[in-house]
Amino acid sequence: PDFVKDLAYNLRQRLPKLVFVVGSVWDGKPTLTVMLGDEITAHGVNAGAVVRQAAKLMQGGGGGQAFFATAGGKNPEGLQAAIDKAVELIGAQLK
Repeated sequence: PDFVKDLAYNLRQRLPKLVFVVGSVWDGKPTLTVMLGDEITAHGVNAGAVVRQAAKLMQGGGGGQAFFATAGGKNPEGLQAAIDKAVELIGAQLK
């Protein structure tokens, strides 16, 4: 989890149009991470809101800031659906 967070922050410093959505499983539990660049958040996209909604698909919850948020869950089988939902939500807000 720390590696993903460090990577996300490193990329954000370099890429103002960053959309970073990563799912991982640690000790059998799924984690969803969303990091957004400044230009993406300027369009009104909120990583915390995206994560809260997508996490439901892996029986979890989470939150965070407008540019960075994480969620944990109970069902690793739902992780891909949560990733897909996060990407869908972000894309819909950028149109």
